[in-house]
Amino acid sequence: MTLEHQQEKDCVVNVYAEWDPLEEVIVGIVDDAVLPAWDVINKHTVPPGEWEEIAKQLVGKKGNPYPPEIIEAARKEVEEFVHILEAEGVKVRRPDRMDFTQPFATPAWQIKSGFNAANPRDSLLVIGNEIIEAPMADRARHFETWCYRSLLKEYFHAGAKWTAAPKPQLLDDLYDPNYAPPQEGTKKINYVLTEFEPTFDAAEFMHCGRDLFVQKSHVTNEFGIAWLQRHLGEDYRIHVIESRDPQAIHIDSSFLPLAPGKVMVNPKYLDVNNLPKVLKSWDILIPPEPAYKPPQRLGLLSPWISLNILMLDEERIIVEKSEEPLIKAMKDWGFKPIPCEFTNYYPFVGGLHCATLDIRRRGKLQSYF
Repeated sequence: MTLEHQQEKDCVVNVYAEWDPLEEVIVGIVDDAVLPAWDVINKHTVPPGEWEEIAKQLVGKKGNPYPPEIIEAARKEVEEFVHILEAEGVKVRRPDRMDFTQPFATPAWQIKSGFNAANPRDSLLVIGNEIIEAPMADRARHFETWCYRSLLKEYFHAGAKWTAAPKPQLLDDLYDPNYAPPQEGTKKINYVLTEFEPTFDAAEFMHCGRDLFVQKSHVTNEFGIAWLQRHLGEDYRIHVIESRDPQAIHIDSSFLPLAPGKVMVNPKYLDVNNLPKVLKSWDILIPPEPAYKPPQRLGLLSPWISLNILMLDEERIIVEKSEEPLIKAMKDWGFKPIPCEFTNYYPFVGGLHCATLDIRRRGKLQSYF
């Protein structure tokens, strides 16, 4: 065996399926969070006309830091989440702090602030022993991976591949200036992004061995999906799932593979009769209505954040504590749900899955179809 092959075999980074036993994970932090002033994408990912009022109630005005009491409430819950993970045998890593109040610019544009380090799942995609920095379409998140640089360098030295997708220019050409939300009943959903350059958020992808599932959204375009497929090559197949959510951003509250042959599908956002054909032999699990009803100032997320769960293996799943109907359904389906309070994390636009990044799961590359 060559040295290169031995390093790959022993690499600390290893992710192929959502359900392989989780051994190491990055968990985000809420410190220093700012609600961005730049909102070309954000205003389309909440119900039409609600963005300004949500921003006002949450932080006073766009570009302001999150209030200390909201940060502290979320911090307590995420520390309990870390405690649960460690008690279940998972090694937990955390990103570095970063001052998101600082303005930044490129030769073409400038903005007043960044966002936060709460959701590593959004900006980094781990496939096999490779970590890919996502080409995010949100200007406020352009430098968000800086929080993870210490860890990325450590993982590289431990044998991981470290790749950055083409850093997008994020010119005005990427955003449709005439975009309007689709009318009710529209079959074909369009989003604010054009195909000017490749962009995607890492949280748009779900792992099932050699098969990855993705949706187009307000942050992920066809160009970005095509770039990733070409980059990964013939070892992987990417299947595009068509969302019917006009505010779509990230697939992990819509389509969640739980174990080989079992996937939970949100019937509000996806047509269960129009899923990729490779899933025809799988059990399609339909979840109950969410228990969570967001107050207006926390309306950055759909109530279906209830489905944003974290699989520890083919049986153990961490679920928000208040989602009692979902917890019952999971027990009926043969899983072992682990309750964890997490609603105070929701103002940071993430749930249990968003707040984490799988670094190592005990599994190998194989096909499940």
